[in-house]
Amino acid sequence: MKYLLAAVATAPLLAGMAHAQAEDEVRIEQPVIVTLPGPQRTAGEMVSNVAALDRKDLVEDMSSTLGDTLDRQPGVASTSFGQGASRPILRGLGAERVQVLTNGIGVIDVSAASPDHQVAADGIDAVKVEILRGPAALVYGGQAIGGVVNVIDGLIMEDLPKRPFAGEAYAASNSVNDGTEAGGRVQGVMGSLVGTLTASTRDFGNYDIPSSAQSDRLRAVNGEPAGPDGELPNSFVQTDSLAGGLTWVGEKGFLGGAVRQQSSQYGLPLEETAYIDLKQTRYDMRGGLNIDNGFLTKVTGSASVANYEHTEFEGPGEPGTKFETDGFEGRLEVGHVLGPLEGEFGIQYADSSLDAIGDEAFITPTDTKSVGVFLYETHDFDSGLGIEGGLRAEQVDLDNEGAGKVSFDLASGSAGVHKHWDSGWFLGTQVSWAERAPNQSELFADGPHLATEQYEVGDATLGKERGLNLEGTARWENDTMSFGANLFLTDFSDFIYLAATGAELDDLPVFEFRQQDAQFTGGELFANYQLLDGPLKADWKFDAGLDFVNAEFDDGSDVPYVPPVTLNAGAEADWGALALGAKLTWAGDQDSPGVGQLATDGYVTADLHADLDIARYGFGRTGTKLFLEARNVSDEEVRMATSVLKDSVPMPGRNIRAGIRYLF
Repeated sequence: MKYLLAAVATAPLLAGMAHAQAEDEVRIEQPVIVTLPGPQRTAGEMVSNVAALDRKDLVEDMSSTLGDTLDRQPGVASTSFGQGASRPILRGLGAERVQVLTNGIGVIDVSAASPDHQVAADGIDAVKVEILRGPAALVYGGQAIGGVVNVIDGLIMEDLPKRPFAGEAYAASNSVNDGTEAGGRVQGVMGSLVGTLTASTRDFGNYDIPSSAQSDRLRAVNGEPAGPDGELPNSFVQTDSLAGGLTWVGEKGFLGGAVRQQSSQYGLPLEETAYIDLKQTRYDMRGGLNIDNGFLTKVTGSASVANYEHTEFEGPGEPGTKFETDGFEGRLEVGHVLGPLEGEFGIQYADSSLDAIGDEAFITPTDTKSVGVFLYETHDFDSGLGIEGGLRAEQVDLDNEGAGKVSFDLASGSAGVHKHWDSGWFLGTQVSWAERAPNQSELFADGPHLATEQYEVGDATLGKERGLNLEGTARWENDTMSFGANLFLTDFSDFIYLAATGAELDDLPVFEFRQQDAQFTGGELFANYQLLDGPLKADWKFDAGLDFVNAEFDDGSDVPYVPPVTLNAGAEADWGALALGAKLTWAGDQDSPGVGQLATDGYVTADLHADLDIARYGFGRTGTKLFLEARNVSDEEVRMATSVLKDSVPMPGRNIRAGIRYLF
């Protein structure tokens, strides 16, 4: 299939801009962010750097894991544990400090417990992914101290679709791993009922690497052998999902339910034959009622029940450690108007159990319960001045089979102000205070963790982690151009981290969880420009973004696994039926890797891509396209400073990706 596509589609992106040539002017559109509490707002109305990827963006950026799919977004990096597992990192914060949601409710998995654990959410069948930071994120709890990533699957609808029947089929092949990926969605309307079905599959083999697996730095320090070259053994990944939803949509409300079943098998690259076999079944219910009685505007309730398990096999037919978690999470949100203020208050409850059985059970059975109440208010004055703020109180109880019960009372608050001018300028600042309870691993871990080559030891006496965040933004935009900057400072008290002790157990270095004050500073610079009927009679689009973050402990040492200064830039030319583009990523050296870690060399990668809008020729409806991409064209050696495997597991080499997105 890839050769047919290569012959037909000779370049990249955004076939949806085909109509732009017929317009008198182009306009930069800001996406509406549905994850935000309170009244509906766009990304451009927020002080924080908020982002959203729609279906078209997700297909274009698709990788094997959620973190790697999002890592080109402003302020986003990835934990990058081979092809099988990665979690998003926001402004240097990841794992337990970034709340990953599915439709506004937690993913209910064990991905925050270890970087080799896959997130039970994927962009392959999502309709949208939103990235939220700042005061609004805190209504989702202390685990959102770094931000929120919300994967929206579209199985439960709040409004009737415009089309009585619609669907999408997507398929692609990849040369770097001889891999294939595919997904499909159909949606039908019968009266007030909306039914949706989705399915996806991914089958990636071991991926090609441009150099030996071990880095030059690791070999120089430890005398490690070069390791495999050309292909990374045991780096395969296979995923499957099947989901369906049914929603009743009335004039003033909606009520729906959905079920999703997904499974995954993926290799652990540092171990010759070890792999993880993962399964999750999830049930969702969501309903809402528009009231508009002068005070209350809308009531929305969501609830999810999930059963998750994964088994870490030492080899085929040799089951090792098994992780199981069962969980429930519910959330009630009440929109309201109170004088000049418009916002939302609500309550959230979660109850989950984690059990690990086997030789690598580094944590004993633990039950976690939390209940939180929140309030968020905002108001925009006619003068262009806007204010926002929120409060949340939460109690978290963790009950471990051996260590007993610990409880935490948490409080979070935020306030922000911004100003719009008719000239296009936007200035804003905000301050927030957040508290986070230690998670199960940080408190109760005690055992070998072979996937990360560590023996982990928790501390049941750890206190809550607190963070004071200050952020400012300045940006300007008109119909065709925008640029801006976000700068932030987060001052942590009792920041929880994993530190090497110098000891060894079971032939593994011992790492224990400790607390120390830490400070994170950084920001994002960004710019976009669109030009109609420019050179070569094409419509042009340019974008660029620079991310930087510095993180230090109070004793002057560096926080480990922090992303380096990174520049992403892109250019696209659109002739209507054909679009061509290129992307460039430059990452600097990470010379402040943290105690016990090796520095990481920077890299430069270039991607090329092409789209052919075949809807113009009668195939499918608008948005149907063939695409061809060349990722990492120069076959650059890429090691992610944010990965615990950075010196043993490089990122994939050159990849030719070809596929089709067909809408009907």
